[in-house]
Amino acid sequence: MPITRFLAHGIDFGAVREEFNLPPGYPPQAVSQAVEATDRCAAEREDRTDLPLVTIDPPESMDLDQALHLERTAGGFVLHYAIADVGAVVEPGSALEAESRKRGQTFYLPDGKVPLHPKELSEGSASLLPDQIRPAALWRIDLDQRAEPLAWTVSRATVRSVARLDYAGVQSDSEAGRLHPSITSLPEFGRLRAAAAVARGAIELRLPEQDVVPDGDGWRIDLAPRTEADDWNAEVSLLTGMCAAAMMIDANVGLLRTLPPAGPDAVNALRRTAAALGIEWPRDVGVGEMLAGLDPNAPTLVLMTEAPSLLRGAAYAAFDGTVPELTVHAAIGAPYAHVTAPLRRLSDRYSTEVCLAIASGAAVPSWVREALGSMPEIMGGSDTLAGKVERACIDLAEATVLADRVGEVFDATVLRSRNGKRTADVFVPSVSVMAKCVGDPAEGEQVKIRLVVADVAKRTVEFSYPA
Repeated sequence: MPITRFLAHGIDFGAVREEFNLPPGYPPQAVSQAVEATDRCAAEREDRTDLPLVTIDPPESMDLDQALHLERTAGGFVLHYAIADVGAVVEPGSALEAESRKRGQTFYLPDGKVPLHPKELSEGSASLLPDQIRPAALWRIDLDQRAEPLAWTVSRATVRSVARLDYAGVQSDSEAGRLHPSITSLPEFGRLRAAAAVARGAIELRLPEQDVVPDGDGWRIDLAPRTEADDWNAEVSLLTGMCAAAMMIDANVGLLRTLPPAGPDAVNALRRTAAALGIEWPRDVGVGEMLAGLDPNAPTLVLMTEAPSLLRGAAYAAFDGTVPELTVHAAIGAPYAHVTAPLRRLSDRYSTEVCLAIASGAAVPSWVREALGSMPEIMGGSDTLAGKVERACIDLAEATVLADRVGEVFDATVLRSRNGKRTADVFVPSVSVMAKCVGDPAEGEQVKIRLVVADVAKRTVEFSYPA
């Protein structure tokens, strides 16, 4: 998909911070504790600095939660996955812990982020930066020839990343046949895990991401489809979360990420949209399998943007003694737990501690058990806020990019037709904008529309049809 070069200047994302009461800084006492943080579990660690782990993150990222090493063996694969050991460097009951509980996660805005932890910790002493010795929770997962897990465990270790990679570089290296030795098997592993996801009935949405990014002294809106490298790396994290969930369920204590199965009405509505677009969807083919075969570009982009209606009701389920009735995450097709991003997401710190205790045969620490019950409310509220902040930033950028173009005619794809009081939704590729459209254009059609509203103060954009 094309990247727009229409720039917006002078966007004040500070207004978004103020509207949603995002904290402007970190309390001095919590910063001091982050600077002075020491590894409280150093005596328990195995030295695994021999493992040539690598990280794969966006090029600008400094808060590196994960590092991996994947080995192809005669029997299948051996995955080592190091996760930043935040639980060992944040003192329970401290001001640092209290402030991170208020935030819940890192909030990302185009002009900077509002971090879960002070950068001295998240981008410094706890981050798995290259050539730095760091404390980690090190997962080992043994897999068969089909990349199905056979056995897994996690323990505290000392690790060192040997290379800092990014998605585009990994994709390019894979296509050129020059992948880093630590991940030469990642494409095969990723494709096998993706096939396993389809077999489980997982619903994986590969929607292109709409981002506001700096461009010189202005901003532009990008719409970038996911690469295979994104998907391969995601499969590593998903696998680890599935293993963590299995451990917790067996031990009757933990924190799951759950999602109920899609209801028949949502599936039937998606089938109607597919039929209207001329997309073949045999009755014996599941939702996940059908979506996995789509190229996330127009007109299939229309169907992909409808698919999130299947994934409603996501929640966090904390339990201690009785496993919750719903344990499965329908989008993954299996029980799942967040454990791989503790620098950026609060719940992972506590879930990882549960898994470490289970793997070692120790009791789950009391400070972890006490925190589990509060995680669903904290993380649910934090996720909702993060979604609102992201949407507000995109809406502000869209309105600013288009503010001086009211009256112009654009080519667009109709993502959703009008339904009762709900207006139609359109995608305008030349400026990477998704917006409302007055009128009744047909779903999936390529149409010409006119820009009638671009209100920066209200962060609203609206088109009309016919042009």
